[in-house]
This record gives sequence, C-alpha cells and structure tokens, in this order.
Amino acid sequence: MPPAYVNRISTSVPPHDVHTSFVDYACSQLIQDPRKAGLFRRLAEQGQIEHRYSFFRPSEDNAAVILDAEAFYIRGSFPSTAARMRLFETLAPQLAFEALDKLELGDERSQVTHLIVACCTGFSAPGIDFQIAEHGGLRSNIERTIVGFMGCCAAMNGLKLARHIVRSEPESKVLLVNLELCTLHLKETTDFDQILSFFLFADGCAASLISADPVGIAMDSFASFLAPETRELITWNIGDSGFDMRLSGQVPASIRNTLCSQAEAILAGDTVESIDLWAVHPGGRAVLDAVQRSMDLPENALWASREVLRDYGNMSSATVMFVLKRLMEKMQPDQKGCAMAFGPGLVAETMRFHTAL
Repeated sequence: MPPAYVNRISTSVPPHDVHTSFVDYACSQLIQDPRKAGLFRRLAEQGQIEHRYSFFRPSEDNAAVILDAEAFYIRGSFPSTAARMRLFETLAPQLAFEALDKLELGDERSQVTHLIVACCTGFSAPGIDFQIAEHGGLRSNIERTIVGFMGCCAAMNGLKLARHIVRSEPESKVLLVNLELCTLHLKETTDFDQILSFFLFADGCAASLISADPVGIAMDSFASFLAPETRELITWNIGDSGFDMRLSGQVPASIRNTLCSQAEAILAGDTVESIDLWAVHPGGRAVLDAVQRSMDLPENALWASREVLRDYGNMSSATVMFVLKRLMEKMQPDQKGCAMAFGPGLVAETMRFHTAL
C-alpha cells in the first residue's frame, strides 16, 4: 500500500484574546474559598499560557456581571445548551472557512474526494461538513465523515481515518478539518475540577490536505493506549447549560504512568535519540512536563508544543494540528517524528511519521 502524506496544514483562530478575562472570571467563581482561588491563580500563572482566542469580546463595562461585550454570558443567566448550539451554527463556519481559504486548494478542490470533520464542541444537521463543502467548492459527491465527541485526541483519529482512505484508494485526496469552539461552554460553577478548564481551553481550527502525493509528512503507523481505571479523570458530557468538562488534577500523573509503561510500543523499535520531531498535544504545561519526563526527552524536544500552548492554549482536537504545522515549517527531509494526543478514557493516541525526501 502507498504511504499517505499530510501535504499541508492551515490554521485559524477567532479575533479576541480572552486569556486574562477568563482567568479573572474563574477566580471570581471561587471568591467564597480564598484558598482555592489562590491555588487557581498560582496554577494559571505557572501554566505558561499567554494568549487564548474566542469570538467573545471581553466586556469593558460592568465586567463583574456581563462577561462579554455581546452579553451572551450574564451572571445568574448563562445560556442554555440550545442557545449555545445556535451560536455554534453561526460562528463555526466562519472559523472553518478562514482555515479552508488559507489552505489554498485552487485547482485541487475538484480532486478532493473525502471530507473528515473532527469536533466535540458543537453539532447540527445538516452541519458544518455541508457548509465546508459548499464554501470550498468541493464536488457534490464528496464522501463526508464526522469524528464527534472524542475530545482532544480526535485529530489523531481523523488522521488515522484519512490514512486508511488514501492507502486503500491511492487517488483519493482527503480534507481533514479540526474545529473547536471550546469557549461556547463557559460555566457558572464552583467545582474546582471544572474551573481548571478556565485557564486552558480556547477556540481554533485546522484544515489539512492528506493524499498519496509525497509532500509533507508521511504517516507511518498509529497506536492507541487506554490507561486502566482512569475513565473519570477526563469527562465531557452534554448538560442543560452547555457541555460539562471535568478535568482531574490526576491527569498528568496518569499520562506519565501510561507512557512509561508503553514507551517501547510507542517508539515502535526506534529510540528517543532517533526521533527528530515531537508533536505532542499541549493539554497543559503539566501534561507536557509529564510527557517529557516519562519519555526522557531532551530539554527542547517539545518546543513546538510549548510554543502553541503559549500562543493559543488548548484548542481540543485542533491543537496537535497547530503543533504539526509549526514543525512542518521548520522540518528537514527524512526526519523521524512522533505525535501523540490524549483524551477521555483516559486514552493516548500516537502516530509515527517521517518527513518527505
């Protein structure tokens, strides 16, 4: 079977930097518990995130009551899940179209045979897949697949599916779109595990073209590792007031234990020293530190992941694609790479790849 290549990746984020305002809001939720508020503030300061983006413009007037300039989030009257999904239908296409336009398909648009959309932050039908196909001028008989509600590791499942398609039908060209509007699910809560997400998550989109053309990075193999007795550490459920995220502080330790026990299988016969490029989903600073320690990586091995975390925060499934894009901008021919992302389960999804000659 022929190799499948990620030929190129484009990305987009909304216009408003909300990192500071989201941290301030989270602290205000803990005002009755100064100890937890102080702990959250310290975690945010140590988190190595400087920017996160959203469609919500932070409110400048009466910010203690109305969080955003459009008054979508008003204390004591946060929107229902239905209201959030209606807004998703309006905003998600804007972000997807920007990423798609940056991919500059040109004459290739008529050659795109498959569209895969990975998303866990909004759904409708007919949905974003139809809108992307129409905006991109893609063929009317394009095959569409949604990878839904798999969390931060969904990009790896999308890439895996695209690889299967190209290897079985070498003339195929697959458009993969990872689209997440995490800030649609802001909460009024005092639950500390839920509030942890307020200094991590943001919005973003990545569009990728995958084909048998030997350009970019070749996807060599994939492997999945489910950590036992960890299903409660990362949960993502649909509630009455948006989707409910619960992120346990035990996640980094569980990732470290899983990777330590599976390092040999992840490397697939190679050594850490032989890997030139590391594309690790930046679920947070503690997650990256756990990966670095468990795999015994060189000090600067995760530079791309740490840069993306600093510049954009955690955009769920789109984030590792931002990391791959940054690596592809500086990669050299015939380099070996390893990518990994983590999600509810707790599961680690990994990919071995190499750069085209």
